[in-house]
Parts: sequence; structure tokens; C-alpha cells
Amino acid sequence: MAQTEDDAAYFTLDGGVFVPGEQARGWWAPGTVHGRLLAGLAARVLEREHGAEGMHFARLTVDLFRSAPLAPVRVRTVRVRDGRRIRVADAVVLGVDGQGDGEPLARVGAVLLRTSAPPPGHVPATAPWDAPPPDALPATHTARTFWRFDEDLQPVREWRGDQRRRAWLREARPLVAGESVSPLVRVTLAADAASPMAHASDEGLRYINADYTLTLSRLPLSDEIGLEATAHTAEDGIAVGHCTLYDVAGPVGYCVTTAVANDAR
Repeated sequence: MAQTEDDAAYFTLDGGVFVPGEQARGWWAPGTVHGRLLAGLAARVLEREHGAEGMHFARLTVDLFRSAPLAPVRVRTVRVRDGRRIRVADAVVLGVDGQGDGEPLARVGAVLLRTSAPPPGHVPATAPWDAPPPDALPATHTARTFWRFDEDLQPVREWRGDQRRRAWLREARPLVAGESVSPLVRVTLAADAASPMAHASDEGLRYINADYTLTLSRLPLSDEIGLEATAHTAEDGIAVGHCTLYDVAGPVGYCVTTAVANDAR
């Protein structure tokens, strides 16, 4: 069956270079790639080059420090530390031009921890989610994702007041042509939504994401990733926020985001 524009991947891979399609275009500025896709590419390469059986990606810190033009990129990684129980690796997403690798566009640091049996004792933990399951809610489709909002909520642009902010999100297309989206990449892509979940106001999203840190006790089991905004503070145009992440089986981790005031686009 021929691929349609609706299900085309964000990138095609050409000799180690990721070439974006029109569907990868960001919405903060014309002619740019959406930052969450750079994070997804970095997670993809980190997983392939540094993942190992028994080692779990427990933390990813994504620094989005430059707007990325809608142009090819490459991901370079380095292993910073490799111990018996902890592995640390960094990835840099670089622009590619006619002269070779260009400026760094994003950086992702990963911490992998060795899995083991849990210690004895009881620790108070995040409770199972009481949100309706995703297939019980109407879907809102965008070019990038399927959103399913709780029945008493509206899409981000329509949020008002102090109501509870929670939603299910499912990726609508492959990240790289010919590849399925792994659970790690899927949750990395979804975690970028922590910024609008935490920082959108009744006048829309007026903060642009500077970075986010995703922490995971386990990888998601479902294609749908649930997010609930659980904290927001702001002063002098700087905002920090927090979301809890879920799959259909329960909580999987958290995302902390920092953002800076930005004119609406």
C-alpha cells in the first residue's frame, strides 16, 4: 500500500543523516524542525549505540538551545562513563551542510542503571491513574499526534481556569521511515508535551520550552502515553513545571520542564 502524507515519517535516513520532511516542521517559527523530534532522534541513537540488556534508561535530559532549520541533521554520541551499575552517555544533534557537520542544535544526556531485585520495605508511591482509558475518550487528531483529553477538559488552546490538566497522547506517524517507534523514543517524544501541559494559560501557550528532564522507573507498555500536569511556578518570565507520566498499566515516571516567556506564534 502506498504511503500517504498523513502517515509519512518525520525523517528519512540517508547514510547516517536524518532528512526531515515537511511534516517535521515546527510551529514556533517558520522553516524550523520541532524540537521534540530532535530529542526523539537523539534517544533513538543513544538506545542503539549505548543500550544493553539489563541496563535501563532511567534519565534523559534534553537541552533545546537553538532553533533547528528544516534541514538534515546528524546525531553524534559519546559514552561518558561505563561502570558496573551505571552508564552515562551524551548525544549531540548537529546540523549538516555542504561542508559537513554544522552547529549543535540540541543535546541529550542519558543515565542508564542496571536492573536488579527491589530492596525490602514499603515506600509510598505514585498511585495508579484514575483517568479514563484512552479508548473511552474522543480523539483529537493533529499532524503530529492523537490527543485524548479527559471528558471535562478541552485541548490546550481552550484551557481555562484551574481545572485538572491531563491527557493521553499517541504518536501519529513514524519518527524515521521504515522503523517502528521504540518505547523509549515514544516516551521521549511525548515528554515534550509537559511544557504546554504545565505552562499554557487561558491566553494560550506563551512559554517556549528550553529543556526537559525525563525520569523513568520503567519503559511504557502501551502506545498511548498519559500526562498529568502536577506543578507550575513562574517569575520574571521564567517558568518551571512538572508532569507525571503514565501508560495504560500505571505511572512510569516524571518530566520536569523549564521555559522562557515567548510571543505567541
